[in-house]
Amino acid sequence: MKRIYVLLVSVFALLFSTVAFSEATATTEKANAEQEVVQLAGADYWRQVKDGQEGYTTAQHREAGVLINTSGQLWREIRNKWITPIGALMIGASFASLFAFYLWAGQIKVDKPKTGKKVLRWTPFERALHWYTAILFIILGFSGLTLMYGKHVVKPVLSDGIWANLVMATKISHNYLGPLFVVGITVMLVKWLKNNFFTKVDLEWFKAGGGILPNGKHPSADFCNGGEKVWFWLLATAGVAVCISGLVMDFPMFGQLREHMQIANVIHAVASLGLIAASFGHIYIGTVGTEGALEGMKTGYVDESWAKQHHNLWYDRVKDKAE
Repeated sequence: MKRIYVLLVSVFALLFSTVAFSEATATTEKANAEQEVVQLAGADYWRQVKDGQEGYTTAQHREAGVLINTSGQLWREIRNKWITPIGALMIGASFASLFAFYLWAGQIKVDKPKTGKKVLRWTPFERALHWYTAILFIILGFSGLTLMYGKHVVKPVLSDGIWANLVMATKISHNYLGPLFVVGITVMLVKWLKNNFFTKVDLEWFKAGGGILPNGKHPSADFCNGGEKVWFWLLATAGVAVCISGLVMDFPMFGQLREHMQIANVIHAVASLGLIAASFGHIYIGTVGTEGALEGMKTGYVDESWAKQHHNLWYDRVKDKAE
């Protein structure tokens, strides 16, 4: 019995010493590892981290090994120091110049009395397409401007709760309505491409100032005049740039890196702000700037006196269909 007791004590002693040795070894290895990290995290370590080198985080997906994205600061400076203030100046100058022009020149009136005969200018589908895209453009424009300038203009006059909800609403609407706008502008560009190639007639239209000057002779124009064609090609260039860059940011699951997203953001901001500034001219001419223009997009029909004055070449082709 005594021999069994001694044997059991010896076994337990051996097990205890093994466990103690293992714990001591692990503690030593941990201490060595911590010491190695402390030695590594010196000036050279942080210099490499700030340079954007990979391998300083435990995450494994693309770009996750980069602890500091060095291009982010450059993007921030470009956006805040250049794009934001210049965009505000462009939009303000566009609005102010159109307002001053209206005070000086007033609305462009139809020279001759209306005859009562109507000419179909826009089909129901074309009007629906225009208003669909225009309404989305306005919502996206307001939401985008709120996201860019709201903290300077809107936030100071709202409570934190209301401001937070407003920003969330604008962000969600911008992200979800953006792809719908892409569909609208794509169909619009395809639908009206054939009417928007420049001709010699447009050159004469520009020389005459588009007929918007007081007491000026209204130049000849086809279905689309020179100004409308300029707006079309702005949509086909800046508008397409807005759409593509917006989709890149809206769907970040196709391998885009952070640098790609920053470039897309800069393109999106520059093209959007330029398009918003230019849109004021289009909206002005189509509403308060020209008598009868809005009626055409509301009802689809324009008076033949209006058609003769503003789009005489097109009117000559369709005057037999006047109702």
